[in-house]
Amino acid sequence: QVQLVESGGGLVQAGGSLRLSCAASGSIFSINTMGWYRQAPGKQRELVASIAPGGGANYADSVKGRFTISRDNVKRTMYLQMNSLKPEDTAVYYCKGLRASGPFSSWGQGTQVTVSS
Repeated sequence: QVQLVESGGGLVQAGGSLRLSCAASGSIFSINTMGWYRQAPGKQRELVASIAPGGGANYADSVKGRFTISRDNVKRTMYLQMNSLKPEDTAVYYCKGLRASGPFSSWGQGTQVTVSS
């Protein structure tokens, strides 16, 4: 039985910052590659950033230099630090394992990020 819970979203002005958290259950979190996704109304869900068990990270071109993904395997928590936010970053943000059939393959409720101009 595994579970992911996102938190930290909110309303912020353009240029501001937010830090999202993803709390995971189970010790197997530490051996899974995880990712942050986002979806805006009328848009396809997209992968924003991913992080390997050892901390190696990849980012979508749209967020490079502004977002930082990290993880704490002891606390079983993943983070997304979002700086220099833009209105186009407005979306519901989700955390999930990258493996479609893996232990963290289910979508949760996500956390809403709204960036005002």
